[in-house]
Amino acid sequence: MSQQVIHVTDAAREKAVWFRSRDPEPEALALWLEVTGVEAGEYTYGMYLDRVEKAPGDAVVQHHDDLPVVIPADSVEPLSGATLDRRGDLESGGIFIENPNKPSPVAGMTLPEGSTAEGDLADHIRQLLEGHINPQIASHGGRADLASVDEERGVVYVQLSGGCQGCGMASVTLKQGIEQSLKQVLPQITSVEDVTDHASGTNPYYQPAKK
Repeated sequence: MSQQVIHVTDAAREKAVWFRSRDPEPEALALWLEVTGVEAGEYTYGMYLDRVEKAPGDAVVQHHDDLPVVIPADSVEPLSGATLDRRGDLESGGIFIENPNKPSPVAGMTLPEGSTAEGDLADHIRQLLEGHINPQIASHGGRADLASVDEERGVVYVQLSGGCQGCGMASVTLKQGIEQSLKQVLPQITSVEDVTDHASGTNPYYQPAKK
């Protein structure tokens, strides 16, 4: 996928290219940038050099002169409109991110230590949604309900409603909040997928992320 998600200043590009030049095959490397989580109400980031051909088909690959920048699909929305810049001089300065987007207040939610559930996998999920996750989402006008479970693949399908339906940050709430929380208790879950018809949402709690 080719689109412009972030702005990369000349100073940041220069620093990345300088750092990359120390590799035996610098032209094969891209700068990878992704959101890794949430801490103290802000996104945390991973930034590293890796081969550009490793980019998945759904990742965004931006080109800044001779520097490719790879942004994995899950990080595109929270990074849209961000700027990559540099503080300090070329050798001692560092690259930093200015991001106008903020995580949903329920992103990075954790379940109470020792949380358990009884019954089959679907029952486990319903209990965790009702007892722990939905009370946190409800404080921001939303709700999550179990739609179905593919037990063989470990994939959980949920439907969002209320303030989460039509919300521009719904994917962040789902992947960094609900999915991570369920995996704490049910490690057999591999992913949580959204089956919500967001186009019919009428009263989102959050405004859509900037494009």
